[in-house]
Order: sequence, then structure tokens, then C-alpha cells
Amino acid sequence: MVNDPLHWILLTASLVTALSVFIALFFISAPYGRYARRGWGPQIPTWLGWLLMESVSAVLMLVMFIVGEAPRTITLVIFLLMWEAHYIHRAFIYPFRLRDKWKPMPAVVSLMGGAFNLANAYLNGRYLFDRSGDRYQADWLTSPQFVIGLVLFVTGFIINRQADTILRGMRREGELDYKIPYGGMYRYISCPNYFGEIVEWTGWAIATLSVPGLAFALWTFANLAPRARAHHRWYHGHFEEYPEERKALIPGVW
Repeated sequence: MVNDPLHWILLTASLVTALSVFIALFFISAPYGRYARRGWGPQIPTWLGWLLMESVSAVLMLVMFIVGEAPRTITLVIFLLMWEAHYIHRAFIYPFRLRDKWKPMPAVVSLMGGAFNLANAYLNGRYLFDRSGDRYQADWLTSPQFVIGLVLFVTGFIINRQADTILRGMRREGELDYKIPYGGMYRYISCPNYFGEIVEWTGWAIATLSVPGLAFALWTFANLAPRARAHHRWYHGHFEEYPEERKALIPGVW
């Protein structure tokens, strides 16, 4: 990666800015969903915002796989399938299942999310499919790091999907009112969807055992942990009957 200045710059910037973003988001909630507010420029429908910012990751990762120079091993194919499983759902299924998909979202939020996803897909795709050489041979699939990482990835994926399904089932088409979610890991935490995504990409970092994978896992936590804390406080501020035993993000801990 030393002879790839763009990759090195993006990776360094990703690691350095993760901490500052983590701190900033404890004070400023991204202006979409329940925190939507005026003053952030032009608005677009929520479904379009999600489609635009998430689809770039699915498309670019596939392109990186096609044009990359690393040997096409079964391990790299599985990494591609893991990545696409998340982003095809997030870009092309999730936005159209939202009950409030026509609710406005600031276009700048979608733009910033898309910019991050482009950089992140480039970092991970460039390393896996172009810079990893012959590292990821078939025997990688039986290694402890891959098995542990895959279990975490699938577990996080399931938790995330289940949480989204519970939230969707709480509203009828066109309903915008927020309610207290129950079921699944909502028994223990306020944001199992975020918990699942953090577990998912932590699994990815372990399965790939790569610095770009680690950077992505750190960014996921930096982005979602402050929002989970904000959600937890919001629930307690709006519902007197909100379960006291629930934590914000990590069961039994925080």
C-alpha cells in the first residue's frame, strides 16, 4: 500500500477522523429520522437518500472485484458475497420497505454518507482484490479468524435485519409516530439494529484481518454508538413507561 498514495491517504484519514467524528456526534445528531430539522439545505425523500448513499458501496465493491489483480480465490468470492449481502439489502430493499420512506432527508446527509461509502468501498476493495496478493487462499476459510469473523458477521446481520423488521411492523403505511419497540434484542437494548451492524463489521474486520476492515469497524462504532445514546435518551424523554432495564447499545453494559 506504500506505493498507492490514494489508498494510504484515505486509510490514514479514515483512522484519524474516526475519533473526531465519534466525539462530535455526541453533541450533534445527524439531521435525519427523528432528528430531522431545518437548516441543512435541500431535502430529498428518505428512500432516495438511502438508495443513493448505499448503492455506491455495492457497485464499487463489485467493480473492484472485477478489475482487481489479485488471484480470484474462493475466499475473495465469499468476501464479495458477504459485502454485497449487506449493501444490496441496505440500498435496494431496505429503503423501499420503510414506512416513512417519503419523509424528507437533507440531501447533504446522503451526499456525506455516499462519500464515506465510496472511500470505504475503495479501501476495502482495493486491498482485498488488488493488494492482497495470494494471501487469501482456500485454507483461509478454515482459519480461526475467518470462522470467528464469519460467525460474528452472520450474527450481526441477523440481529440487524430482525431489528429493522420489528421497527417496520410497528407502523402502518404512512404512519410517522414513534412507539416503543418490543421483541428480539429490544428486550435488552434500545438500538439492536446498531448493535447488529457493529457486530457485523467487527466480524468483517476479523474475517479479513486487514487494516481497512479494522478502519471500517471503528468507523461503524464511531458513527452508531453516539446515535444509539441519543436514541436511548430520546426514548426516555418521550415515554414515561420506557423500560428502565434497557441499555443503549451493549446488553447489560451501556
